Amino acid sequence: MAAGAARAQQTSVPDAPTPTVAAPLSDVKSQIAPGSGMPALPNPDDAPTTAKPAQQPAAGGATPAATGSGQLSSSGGNGLDSVQKAPPEMPPPGQGNQAVVTTLRAYTNFVIVPVTVKDNKGNLVAGLTFRDFEVFENGQRQALRLFTVDPAPLSIAFVIDQSLTEDVMKKVNDSLGAIQGALTPYDEVAVFTYNNGAQEATGFTGAQSHRLEAVLALTKATGRQEGVPVNSGPLAGCSITSNGNCSDPNLQQGRSAGGTQFMMLPKEIHTLNDAILLAAESLSRRPPGRRRILYVVSDGKEYGSKATTKEVIKYLQTNQIAVYATLVGDSARWGEGYLSRFHLPFQMTDNILLKYSQATGGSLDSERSVNGIEKSYMHIAEEARTQYTLGYLSHEPIIDGKYRSIEVRVDKPNVEVTAKPGYYPTAQYFH
Repeated sequence: MAAGAARAQQTSVPDAPTPTVAAPLSDVKSQIAPGSGMPALPNPDDAPTTAKPAQQPAAGGATPAATGSGQLSSSGGNGLDSVQKAPPEMPPPGQGNQAVVTTLRAYTNFVIVPVTVKDNKGNLVAGLTFRDFEVFENGQRQALRLFTVDPAPLSIAFVIDQSLTEDVMKKVNDSLGAIQGALTPYDEVAVFTYNNGAQEATGFTGAQSHRLEAVLALTKATGRQEGVPVNSGPLAGCSITSNGNCSDPNLQQGRSAGGTQFMMLPKEIHTLNDAILLAAESLSRRPPGRRRILYVVSDGKEYGSKATTKEVIKYLQTNQIAVYATLVGDSARWGEGYLSRFHLPFQMTDNILLKYSQATGGSLDSERSVNGIEKSYMHIAEEARTQYTLGYLSHEPIIDGKYRSIEVRVDKPNVEVTAKPGYYPTAQYFH
C-alpha cells in the first residue's frame, strides 16, 4: 500500500522545461533585417505637437515663447503655415555645424543654403529667425528642416593674380600680410597664383601657421610692365620682313606682329578660369561641415584659359563653393569698373569675377589702396563666417543631374539677400 502511494506521487511530478534557442540577433534593436530594408527615418512633419524643439535665443537675448500646442510663437504670430507645418531643427548654440553633417548623412536630398542679409547701408542684419525666411526651389516653396546661426569654420582657397601691372601688384604685395589677421585658428587656407598658367603655392594648412606666412611672402611678384608700343623704325617688333610679313622666328606665330605698315601687339594672357578651377578642385575635397570659400584678388581679366567660364561655374555650383573677390586695378575704378563688366566682341574679358560671385552666392569688394585691400579681407571673411544656414529636403529626384534654381526671400523691408541662385545635385558627400 505504501509502495503504491509512493509510485502515484512520483508520476505526478511534471517534466523539466525543454531548452529553447533564441532567434539570431533578437537582442539587437533597429538593425537592417534581410528583405525589409532600413527602418524609416522620422519625419519632422509627423512629430507630435507636444514635442518642444530646441530653441536658439534671438538677438538681444529674446527667446521665442511656446504656445499651448507646443509650437513656437512670437509677437507677430507663430510663423507656421501649410508649407512650414512644424518648426525646423534648431540646434543649441555651438552644435549647428554638427547638425548639418548629421543631416547630410541621413538624407541624400538635403540641401544647405548659406544666406547673407544686409540692410540698405551694407551692414549685416542679425537676430532673424526661421519665420523670416522662405526658400523656393524651382519655384516651389520648401519647408525648412534646419536653421542655425552658428559660425562655420572656413576652408579658403586664395587665388592671387600675378599678371597685374607693377603699381597694382605692389599694393597687393603690401596687403598680403593682413590675410591671417582676418582668420581664426579653426580656418584652413590654400594659396594659388596665376599669370600665364595657374599653380599651387601650398595645399591647405592652418590659417595661423608660420607656413602660410612664409608662402604669402613667396607669392609676391613684380607684376607686368606697361610700355608704349613701337610699331615703326629700328626698335619696332618686326624689323626683318620677307614678302611683306615678319620673318623673325622669335615673335609670336600667326602674323601677330603684322606687316611692314603696322604691328599687331600680342594679347595679354590672364588665365583666371584655369586658376579658379584648380583651386576649386582642391576645395571640393574638403570634408562636409566646413564652408568652402574661393577668394580671388585680381582685376578680373580673363584671356588664354583652357577652361571656359560656363564649365567652371557648373563645377563650383556642384561642389557648394562660393566665390568672393577683391577687385583691384582698372576694375576698381569708379565708372570704368562698371563698364569692364561688359564683354566687347573680339576682346578679352575685362572683369569676369562679377559673374562668378553672382552664380555662387559670393560678393565683391572694389579697392584701390593698400588700406582698402586689407580691410576687404576682414569684411569678406566676416561675411562668409556669419551667415544664416538654412536646410531643406528637395522635392526633386535625389540625383537627376539637372540644375535647380533657388530663391530666398526675407520678410523684412529694405534688406539685401545674398544666396546661391541654384545648384547641381551630387552624391559626393553622402555615405
